[in-house]
Amino acid sequence: MAKMDVYPLKSVPVFKPRIWGGRTLQEVFGKDLPAGRKIGESWEIADLPEGKSTIGNGPLRGRTLGEVVGKHREAITGAKSFPSPFPLLVKFIDAEDVLSVQVHPDAETCRRMGKGQPKTECWYVIHAEPGAVIYKGLKKGVTKERFAQAIEDGTVAELLAPVPVQVGECHYLPAGTVHALSAGLLIAEVQTPSDTTYRVFDWNRIDEHGKPRPLHIEEALESIRFDMTPDKLPVTTVGRLVDSEYFKVDKGHQCRNCEMLLGRNLMRAIIFITGAGAILSENTEPVEFKAGDCLLIPAAFDGAVKFAQDTEYLTVTI
Repeated sequence: MAKMDVYPLKSVPVFKPRIWGGRTLQEVFGKDLPAGRKIGESWEIADLPEGKSTIGNGPLRGRTLGEVVGKHREAITGAKSFPSPFPLLVKFIDAEDVLSVQVHPDAETCRRMGKGQPKTECWYVIHAEPGAVIYKGLKKGVTKERFAQAIEDGTVAELLAPVPVQVGECHYLPAGTVHALSAGLLIAEVQTPSDTTYRVFDWNRIDEHGKPRPLHIEEALESIRFDMTPDKLPVTTVGRLVDSEYFKVDKGHQCRNCEMLLGRNLMRAIIFITGAGAILSENTEPVEFKAGDCLLIPAAFDGAVKFAQDTEYLTVTI
């Protein structure tokens, strides 16, 4: 990618139908959801076999993220060598109904079981209906044996730790944390690039065919960290929301008519939660954005963000 060609890359999301999804992504962000489907996830930055986001603007329009990074690695990432697949998965999640109780394995568990990909994530609360909660971790004193018995008894919900949530909170969920979203939540999720999910309890729900969804009890029991309780999972609301070995997430807010410089030598993803504006440069066409857009800013890009409205956003770096 020549210097004159470097520009902010606006993603085209991959929509994922889910039994617990709805139409909130269209109602709040104006996303063009497929008709008649309950969409639970919008994969905004993705480079996995299960979903690959594409570029939606400029000369690279229509190409997949992985293809573009592979061909223009240094200009985009700032490094001559860079991992593949792209080491981030960024989503919006619409929980119209409660999600299954699930867990993602850590690297050691994947090695021990000989399968799966590790997954650590965070959830940023964009909208929350009254009474909405995040189930994260277990109540103190819950053992593997007690949890296994609760699975058999159908009483898993009694051992979960419900945490009330508010808009603007970020909840960090390291691999091994058993978790779920209640109904009534719109979430921005940043995670490591994995779709390995072990479902341990699905609230005795049946799918559109009248059958219960499959559970992964053996894998889940191997993956869960039973010492992980909510008091060990702090909630952040301002500034640096997440500072992990996998990714960093910063929260920002800019007023209408403000400008923010984007210095070179740092690739970043920007998730726009509210507002609108444009990203400007002397050498490229303006790239407009609105709430619900996710842009990847190449390391070689040199420009500024002009905010047309009060705007809240998340910046993700690795």
